[in-house]
Amino acid sequence: MHHFARRTAGFTALIAAAALVAIGCSDDNDNPASDAVGSATSAVGGAAESATNGAETPTESGASGESATSTSGAEAGQETKVATPNGEEITVSGGIYEKYVGSGGPEGTLGAPLQAEESAPEDGKFQDFTGGTIYEPKEGEPHIVWGEIRKAWEENGGASGELGYPTSDEQDIQGGKQSDFTGGTITWVDGQTTVTPK
Repeated sequence: MHHFARRTAGFTALIAAAALVAIGCSDDNDNPASDAVGSATSAVGGAAESATNGAETPTESGASGESATSTSGAEAGQETKVATPNGEEITVSGGIYEKYVGSGGPEGTLGAPLQAEESAPEDGKFQDFTGGTIYEPKEGEPHIVWGEIRKAWEENGGASGELGYPTSDEQDIQGGKQSDFTGGTITWVDGQTTVTPK
């Protein structure tokens, strides 16, 4: 991604320089060709800025109270601000942001954030959403925990308990679901939840 952004920025600079030369050589300020070059330069520049910031196209808020998002580059990664149905804007950033967007963002199963990112045990972090929680250890990938598996995990101490942080998202297994954790596995099969420590 970073190589793409650098290449795009270099390409944009080259186009902008060519446009400036073309416009500077023109004596006629009403020249449609120079206007077209200027418009093209603006369009390419906007696309490059979007690629460089890693921003996705914002979703506009509808009259029905749907969530609205705006994205920008962040020092430790990317981030978005999500307007919740009650009008509050909550930031989602870094690895949690990437996981959130990958799971569909506010229109996905997780839905809108309930609160800002919080600290978790051993320098990890988490953020609650209407449909579940994303946990991210200090070293490792963020994963989603939700439903009956989340209830069982929290009853066993959550990230502070013997199961520790999730190491997988919920997966389909025969008859139900399974999530893996650093200290074991939780399955939900035929309506029954089973916690299996390592």
